[in-house]
Amino acid sequence: MTSKFMRSFLAIAVLSMISAWAQTGSAAAPAGGAISPAAPATSTPMATGSGTKIGTINIEQAVVGSNEGQRDFEVLRKKLEPKQNELKSQNDELEALQKQFQTQSDKLNEDARASLQKQIETKKKSFDRSVQDAQEDFQNQQKEIFQRILQKMAPVIVKHAQDTGFAMIVDTSNPWPQSPILWYGEGGDITKAVVDLYNTQSGVPAPAATSGAAAKPAGPRPSTGTAPRPAAPKPTAPPQ
Repeated sequence: MTSKFMRSFLAIAVLSMISAWAQTGSAAAPAGGAISPAAPATSTPMATGSGTKIGTINIEQAVVGSNEGQRDFEVLRKKLEPKQNELKSQNDELEALQKQFQTQSDKLNEDARASLQKQIETKKKSFDRSVQDAQEDFQNQQKEIFQRILQKMAPVIVKHAQDTGFAMIVDTSNPWPQSPILWYGEGGDITKAVVDLYNTQSGVPAPAATSGAAAKPAGPRPSTGTAPRPAAPKPTAPPQ
């Protein structure tokens, strides 16, 4: 899953990094090949070259599909497994209580029913808070990986575009109508070429086991998403 949060970040990051590098591309690169992206601003001009062709690149696919991206997102996935298991346990416990509430609420006295209802409400609040915290932590770590790789990939994109006579490169990560690009032909797409060049430059070997296109990184989530609320008991209402 790539969230709207990441797509918004990606659009800003691509514009600022590519534009910053293109504007200083003729100057010598800093030691170590690192670049300092310009701060995002609405006045940042679109980076264009002196060629005559217009090309496309799927930045999201390029970053995630690079050897470095596949490696680092797999590390992140494994790092999140304990938290996912913890969330699943909380979710299972909550669902068990809700099932108990649905099947036994009409058999319990008022105090027992109120106690069980309060227990469900408390655990649900704790579970929802844990899910939110896990999602925010995942997004922050995903953002860091994207930003780090994209920062190093930006000069590769610009140099390849200049060397192959492109006047402009547009990002196709977002489909129309989320982006202004209605249609584009595969012949002008440089995603694979950039990934191949970046893999060579980075020196990161290909993952031991690959399955074609790299899968997008997935965020931590419980097995069934948000746990269902208990059915309305009689005569009191379930926790909201």
